[in-house]
Amino acid sequence: MNRTAPASQPLLASNVLAIETPDGVRFSLPLAGPASRFLAWFIDATAIGAACGIVGRLISILGVVSIDVMMMLSIISYFVVSVGYGIAFEWIWRGQTPGKRALGLRVLDASGQKLQFSQIAIRNLMRFLDALPALYLAGGTSMILTRRYQRLGDLVANTIVIRRRAFSIPDLANVDRGEKFNSFLEVPHLAARLRQQVSPELAQIAYEALLRRDELTAETRIEVFSQVADRFRSIVKFPDELTVTLTDERYVRNALQVVTTKGNLRRRTNRGERQAS
Repeated sequence: MNRTAPASQPLLASNVLAIETPDGVRFSLPLAGPASRFLAWFIDATAIGAACGIVGRLISILGVVSIDVMMMLSIISYFVVSVGYGIAFEWIWRGQTPGKRALGLRVLDASGQKLQFSQIAIRNLMRFLDALPALYLAGGTSMILTRRYQRLGDLVANTIVIRRRAFSIPDLANVDRGEKFNSFLEVPHLAARLRQQVSPELAQIAYEALLRRDELTAETRIEVFSQVADRFRSIVKFPDELTVTLTDERYVRNALQVVTTKGNLRRRTNRGERQAS
């Protein structure tokens, strides 16, 4: 997002990263510590080792032609598999690998913004430096010494790793302002895609923003909802004719309603309301 003055800045309290608005409203993100990150790495390392073993067996066939070629391809394949594994999963699963998913961890931009592909690539390419001299000693030492538990790859890529909290489905009755009709549900395939791809963290941030909107000044309220709405827009783009008249706050409310309710039920409700009117 191209803005000269962001509405929030990251603060650190204990093992929680807090995004605080100028009005003092905070959205907290629990940071993942070295222990849980090591267990996630162990799971991923096991999966990488298994994948490399399979690829190695295929490459060993070339040994009958040339031992040198076989060794060269083995080294290249290990690099591609070990680095590509992290990059592919963290991009497709929005900051998670199988190990992180099993432990409930997720990679985020250090300022709470959307994670970029370049950040994912950098932090995974830096793993070889973090692994020195053995067993991720450099990376583990960095996590222990930094306030946000960042390994060297995180510092260079400006990323953090958080623990996913156990989110309950937000009670939209707390933020309902009487707007029953939701135009997003008129595009079922886009609504389904939004429901599948929005992370619990973003849904929780949207809910808290709506719940605490009256605590914000008018200027900060506009900026906060603009940023949250942009996060939803970056995931799924609804047709302009459905969104051109929506404020950012209404956009966020519509998106959150899609994410936290069953589409079929809401679509039937919308149709019933239109027929009654």
